[in-house]
Amino acid sequence: MPITTERPETTKPALTTTVAKEYVHRASLSEVFLTGWEKAGPDAYVVTAQWPRSHSFYAPEQGLHDPLLLCETVRQTFPLLTHVAYNVPFGYQLSWQRMQFSINPQALRMESTPCEVELHVTVSDIRYHRALPTQMSMHIDVVRDGTLLAVASTRFGCHSPAVYERLRAGRGNKELFANAPAAPQAISRYRVGRQRTQDIVLAPTQERWRWQLRVDTSHPVLFDHPLDHVPGMLLLESVRQAGHALQPSWSPMIPTAMDVTFNRYVELDEPCWIEAEALSGGTSARRTVRVNALQGGSFAFTATTEMTDVSSV
Repeated sequence: MPITTERPETTKPALTTTVAKEYVHRASLSEVFLTGWEKAGPDAYVVTAQWPRSHSFYAPEQGLHDPLLLCETVRQTFPLLTHVAYNVPFGYQLSWQRMQFSINPQALRMESTPCEVELHVTVSDIRYHRALPTQMSMHIDVVRDGTLLAVASTRFGCHSPAVYERLRAGRGNKELFANAPAAPQAISRYRVGRQRTQDIVLAPTQERWRWQLRVDTSHPVLFDHPLDHVPGMLLLESVRQAGHALQPSWSPMIPTAMDVTFNRYVELDEPCWIEAEALSGGTSARRTVRVNALQGGSFAFTATTEMTDVSSV
């Protein structure tokens, strides 16, 4: 019998991992959605990400991924690229100035495997100080299986520790987190379409169109690590929940578009009031809502959101 010493060819599987959690300013590996990046041209990049089929906070609705998974993916993209592509050191603080997105809800449908997406990022309007960016904008086309899932744009600032300390005027310390007031009572789960009280970020007031921002610093996703201010993703969640609570419905509503301008940091130790009003021209299946946040007598952020009934998708 002839003996062969040749080994059969084997196909090595493609190996996928997440980017380092430090690059996306996360403490928990399970909350890192980005899986890689590459340069595509001058100030142009392709970032890859994977969305889980199930998540403790960004839960699916009737077979659709949560649109705020997109927002968190974008939020992770700008620290990643500032560090790996623009050499911003660790310890610098990033601050959201604006966030916009419009999403194709049909492309949110869940499949039998986790959702793989590509973010085609173009960076523009970069302002530098001593060779490091202090502000930049990103336009992002989000693609899933060759189909445009969403278009997003964002602008943010990059602050050195010294600059951040001046911006925060002595409030940039973790003692504020440790001594944050207890979260007030939540409004009903029905009004915001949430299953768990822990995930509700609005507290009731006497007016049906006005709420107190509910800040629970023990929340394992929204407060993945200690902060000296309310995180941007909690503020985006308040826009979603206010859009739902203004006209509650038993049918789930998801934000298919959002435009948020951040004017100032939202402090942990002062009440912040969320106000909402419906804009004209909406339908029962799709409505546009304006949401404002007031703290200390000024607007902390202003926003509009388009809320869509998932049964109409």
